[in-house]
Amino acid sequence: MNDDLSVGVNRQKLVYEGFLVPFILISSLFFLWGFAHGCLDVLNKHFQELLNMSKAKSALVQFVFYGGYFFMAIPAGLLMQRVGYKRGIIFGLLVFACGAFLMLPATFIQTFGSFLFCLFVIACGLTCLETAANPYTTVLGPPEYGERRINLSQSFNGLGWIAGPLVGGMLIFSANGNGNSNKFATIALPYMFIGTLVLIVAVFFWRVKFPKLKEDMQTGDPGQESGGRLKDLFKYPHFVLAVIAQFLYVAAQTGVNSFFINYVTEEIPTLSNQQAAQILGFGGMGLFWLGRFTGSTIFMRLIRPNRLLAFYASANVITMILVVAGLGWTSVVALFTTYFFMSVMFPTIFALGIKELGPLTKKGSSLLVMSIVGGALIPILMGRIADVTNMALGFTVPLVCFAFIVYYGISGYRVKTPGLAASS
Repeated sequence: MNDDLSVGVNRQKLVYEGFLVPFILISSLFFLWGFAHGCLDVLNKHFQELLNMSKAKSALVQFVFYGGYFFMAIPAGLLMQRVGYKRGIIFGLLVFACGAFLMLPATFIQTFGSFLFCLFVIACGLTCLETAANPYTTVLGPPEYGERRINLSQSFNGLGWIAGPLVGGMLIFSANGNGNSNKFATIALPYMFIGTLVLIVAVFFWRVKFPKLKEDMQTGDPGQESGGRLKDLFKYPHFVLAVIAQFLYVAAQTGVNSFFINYVTEEIPTLSNQQAAQILGFGGMGLFWLGRFTGSTIFMRLIRPNRLLAFYASANVITMILVVAGLGWTSVVALFTTYFFMSVMFPTIFALGIKELGPLTKKGSSLLVMSIVGGALIPILMGRIADVTNMALGFTVPLVCFAFIVYYGISGYRVKTPGLAASS
């Protein structure tokens, strides 16, 4: 054990020297886009009340936001390939800040479309950040610890998901505008805050020197030209399956988030919408953060990432069966527990998916980010099922999604590079 520790210390000195500050800055990006995502639910409810619109129409907030990811994913990957991680991140931060500050003039225009445009711009900026930050954490050190690093960084994303609705709700709902001219004004407040913070982070990225990473030296397609071709990604089955798994994971997570309150209040009629929302905000997201933090700092030291992914996905298959069964408080607790087991899925699937892509890593990252569009599409199916039958039966959709992730963690993750034997 002492020899292993010595090797670990020596390797840490060789690999991590000069990486600590960049890693901290990269991790701050996860908090920023978690905050932006967390504000969406506050906006959704606020627009329903402010503009007296239906839930279906207010859902355009999520549709436009995730649509921005789909629209910008490939351009973001091409941008990273051309200018590198650091400049790509700075560009993403500036676009993010631009969209946030545009919320101020939107409060004077006072149309739903103007706010949707701001959210679309913000999403485009976030796409650049996610396309760069997710793979960057996996190559910022020894490849065998890539899954742990991305999960540690993603734990800050969980904090952002908690802070977003808390700060957004406090600034939007606590300030009372008087008269029609002020009724939109509070919407801009959390975005002025986050826009300023984003600019400060951008300055740090501009000033701090980042280490040069030789990701092109990772195992990839032999003879591949620098950057590779997009279609070459389909030669890697573990990557293709990762895109499918990521699409289904985001679909499941968004579906659970979207219909959590509906399910809880239907199963336990004595609970109000506000009480159900508090369970989601403090408990569900708290468990989500706890799962990511413990996954990266404890469990991935003991269990291989793919096995932990398969185990957590299997646990969520069980929780979804209990949810569909409609067993009152037992099912509500099962739905609540789902958040802990969802926690490691996105970063682990991402890290396993881009493993050994070599020069194709940035393009692969862009497609994995594009798969986030699952959050805009699949939950509609849940809603349709719930409308025709009941809300509980709608949760068969995330059940199927988690079942596929079990398969990916057990077998689909295995790297089969072109012309080489499969490895695990």
